[in-house]
Formats: sequence, structure tokens, C-alpha cells
Amino acid sequence: MSGHIHITPLGGIAGDMFVAGMLDVFPEFEKHILQTTGLILPDSNACFKTVSKKGIRAQYFRIPEQSTKIPVYYYDMDRILKEVELPAQAKSAARTMLKLLAEAEAEIHGVPLAKVHFHEIADWDTLADLTAAALIISLLDGWSWSVDPLPLGSGIIETQHGRLCVPAPASALLLQELPVHDDGISGERVTPTGAVIIHYIMNYLKIRSRPMGRLRSTGYGAGTADLPGLANVTVVQIIEGKVQDRDSVTVLEWDIDDMTGEEIAVSSDHLRRCEGVLDLVTIALSGKKARPVTGFRTLVHPAFIDNVVQAIFTQTSTLGVRVREEQRFILPRSVSNGYKTAIRPIDRTKKSESDNFAAFPSLAKRRAAAREAEE
Repeated sequence: MSGHIHITPLGGIAGDMFVAGMLDVFPEFEKHILQTTGLILPDSNACFKTVSKKGIRAQYFRIPEQSTKIPVYYYDMDRILKEVELPAQAKSAARTMLKLLAEAEAEIHGVPLAKVHFHEIADWDTLADLTAAALIISLLDGWSWSVDPLPLGSGIIETQHGRLCVPAPASALLLQELPVHDDGISGERVTPTGAVIIHYIMNYLKIRSRPMGRLRSTGYGAGTADLPGLANVTVVQIIEGKVQDRDSVTVLEWDIDDMTGEEIAVSSDHLRRCEGVLDLVTIALSGKKARPVTGFRTLVHPAFIDNVVQAIFTQTSTLGVRVREEQRFILPRSVSNGYKTAIRPIDRTKKSESDNFAAFPSLAKRRAAAREAEE
């Protein structure tokens, strides 16, 4: 299932606030997050707990301080991510965010990546926060995102380089071109880890304005500080669109009049398995001199058109393929346990996959079982 995630950095955002807020709306992710944290810090005893921020119940992602510090140089930290057993998409996102953070530090200090030393953030929780955030993002592949303006904060912080203004230099660099505002409350409101997560979301994921739809749930991720007159939480909203989404597809069409039915069936199965093919149908037509003709219509993701066309010329006898680009409206849908659920403008519909009832002995029994299951 896919939907839309809207982030409001009410009190600000840090890595642990993002992770906790996402867990609050996706509690089923807890096991995955804690397992991933354990890969980075085997003895971390990380946990989630419920806290109150200005009277608002929120989740807090807690990693007790470790007695053994992890390396503080970029390449050493990246090596940990490279070697840890993570899903490929999560590992790629984590390494990308770490590199973005390192590149910001390198630019600020005027040093090469090899000499980037994370003075302020290379503690026991930095890699855990980034890796947990990357895992969450990978689990939500295909979702769209939006982010409200981030609070800049104000004041002075103490660092290894002396006193610096807020936001810290690396955070400020990562926040460039992102929407920000001043809500009049001082302090470090966006940490470098929080800044790089939002930078990654806004530059590497599917971004759109907050859509019209159903508000499915709202979560709150707590920060450690207490702010005057404001709950220090990152707010996460999950929106299920009741307005259909829109995308582009490539339509490939061709006609065949010199292949047998068996050959067409086998070729069609091969083509349906091609990467990028969204759908393939055949149509009975009548050609010149009243010859029976089979028309093929295939919907293809535009990025895979060249490979699919090559497969068409390999698997069929056609000498040409017609191509056109089309727009389509599609409803949010999910497939789970043999059922396809579609979110329609005023309700949801559920349809069972036919394979669920293949073992029933008659059409009438299969239809009855399907009706009962879909009620």
C-alpha cells in the first residue's frame, strides 16, 4: 500500500525525532527498527518509550550511551554501513545520507572527505539514527512526501571549533534551498542529522504538495529538550488520497497474423515477465482478406521501453511496434494475503485473487466463496 507522508517540524527535527515520529504512525516497524539498530550497535539496548511533551503523548527513541565509541572519521563510519547486513535500498539511503553529511562538513572546513572528522555528531547514536531513518524510507518505497518549513532557531552553541551560531554550519548548508522560517523560539532546532534526513527526502524522494484525502493517522516524535510554550515534537501525518494519482505510461501495440495460438500464449507469458511491463492483453481482430489477426497491447513503464521492445522482436514475429505515450489515472491500491484493496473516492473495495479459489470444484462454489470473502 502507498500513500502520502507529511512532516511538520513543530519543535524542530533530529534523527531520533524523525524515527520516533514515524514509528508512532507505523508501529509495525518497531521490530525492524530495533533489529537494524542492533546491527549497528550490538549492545545498544535501544528502545521506544512513551513520553509527554507539553501534554502531548509522543514516542521517544532512546539509545543508552555506549561505553565504546564508534570511529569518528567519515570513511570508517561508511565502512560500518557498507559491511552491515541491510536491505540494499536501506543501505544505499544510509550511505548516501552519511556522505551528504560528510560533504557538508568537508565544504565547511575546507578539507577532503578522507579528513572529515565528525566532532559533534559522531557519537553512539548518529549511525543508528541514520540507519533507522534509511530503513523506514526504504519500507515506504513509492510513498510521496511533503515537509512544512523548518524552524531555523537562534542563539549560540558550544562546539569543538568554539562558539558558533545556530543553525550549525553543516546544518545550514544542508538546509539551503529548503523552506525555513523563524518562529521566535531560540535554540538548535534542526540538528545536522535531522537536516540531512530532510535534505535526502526533499532531493531524492517523490515530493508533492500535501494532497487532499483521508487523514489516516498522526504521530509525534519527541526531542530531548523542553521548549518554552511549544511541544518539542516532530509531527508526522499519514494521508490516504481519495483523489486518484496520475502517471505516464508507454503503450506498445502490434499485430500478428502468422503465429499459432500456442505460440502466442507462450510469447505473451514471456513478455508479461519482462521488467517494466505493467500489463499485456491480446485482442482478436480481422485483417486484410478477412485473415484472423491477434492484436497485442502492452503498457510499459517509460524507463524500460528499449528492453521491452527488444523482447517483443525476440518473442514474436512482428516486424514493427507502434509506440505512444499516455497519461493515466490510478487509484491507491495494495495487495495482501491474496486480496487487492483499492481506495476509492468514498469507500474501499476488496477483490480476491482468483487463485485463492482455484481448488473449489465448480464455478458456482468459486463465485460463492469469493463473494463471502469480499464482503
